[in-house]
Amino acid sequence: MANDAPLQSVPEGRVSVSIADGIGTIEFSHPKGNSLPGALLRELAQTITTLGENADARVIVLRSGGSGPFCAGASFDEFSSIQDAAHGADFFSGFSRVILAMIRAPKFVVTRVHGKAAGGAVGIIAASDYAIAVRAASARLSELAVGIGPFVVGTVVERRVGRGPFSAMSVDADWRDADWGERHGLYARVVESAAELDSAVDTLARTLAASNPDAMRELKRVFWSGTEAWEPLLAERAAMSGTMVLSDFTRHAIAAFRAR
Repeated sequence: MANDAPLQSVPEGRVSVSIADGIGTIEFSHPKGNSLPGALLRELAQTITTLGENADARVIVLRSGGSGPFCAGASFDEFSSIQDAAHGADFFSGFSRVILAMIRAPKFVVTRVHGKAAGGAVGIIAASDYAIAVRAASARLSELAVGIGPFVVGTVVERRVGRGPFSAMSVDADWRDADWGERHGLYARVVESAAELDSAVDTLARTLAASNPDAMRELKRVFWSGTEAWEPLLAERAAMSGTMVLSDFTRHAIAAFRAR
């Protein structure tokens, strides 16, 4: 890869960046199912914003490491350690920052989904301009199972899949298979294997890197029109989750979920 940026490390996780042939690739990873603690969320949001401003990258590919889950969502370790509403609001604002960075970047974000996606990960996929997944990449919104709701990521998930499917995902917290994701627009395309996934992502990214950047920038503005007031909305939703996570009900629900 040309123009490799230094590896950005955060506790128990990392974000790496490379640019080659007009394609900027961001990879995040974490040893616990590619889960996302607050520090990793902040680093990921900043990396997306910075790459969006880099003229050498004409398209952004977002991916996660390994061959297991695409992303297990919020870090349960940090989730369980929240002690006050301010800390809780800041933690849940991490997903807001990533979502806003993705939809505000002036170039397309193509997301490679190689495995299961839970909770906040579904929001990250929904904030993509185009997501390609393998057939094993089932998804679920698991927040109600731990005593809260998908208040922050639900904003972008609802916009992507529609209110009915979003409501259903929020209520029963069951896994939806990749065919469901493609049918409802969470995934733009589903392929059979990791090899096909890499080929599809690379082919699309190369095509976009050779496309008119002005046209793509304006298309992106069209895609995300109506989200101009999302900053205060997402802050309000993060505060809602940050308060709810402190309740005895949620504490017990988290403990029971982790004991499964």
